[in-house]
Amino acid sequence: MPLVPPFTLDTATRKVQAAEDLWNTRDPERVALAYTPDSVWRNRDRLLTGHAEIIAFLQEKWDTERDYALRKELWGFRGNRIGVRFQYECQDSTGQWWRSYGNELWEFAPDGRNARREASINDLPIDARDRRIRGPRPTAEHGLLIPIH
Repeated sequence: MPLVPPFTLDTATRKVQAAEDLWNTRDPERVALAYTPDSVWRNRDRLLTGHAEIIAFLQEKWDTERDYALRKELWGFRGNRIGVRFQYECQDSTGQWWRSYGNELWEFAPDGRNARREASINDLPIDARDRRIRGPRPTAEHGLLIPIH
């Protein structure tokens, strides 16, 4: 079954997991293909439009956020929209580990590509021993809720 709107609980859940899996590749060109050519983003305080800006942004992001690993969770859906909460961990160039908490609002084109993404994100420094996200999520853990702490 294609992952296109209008979404059901099953297709919305699979869409969120597919996005998590895709972002964990850390491949900007591949990730950009999941978005319409004129996709509009708000990521924190940055506004982006289109594949070229998205690719440049993601390249910069993953050049500075080392060992990036992400988890996403479906929060809600309606029609062609999905709400997601997420967490990711990475380390900066000094070796400091971070856990970033956020929410995303997604709006999809009829073909299933993301036309609009709005992300609000907060960062928390953590000790390496407190890490809990290590690489892509194993298949056996798909669908598990993300703990807040």
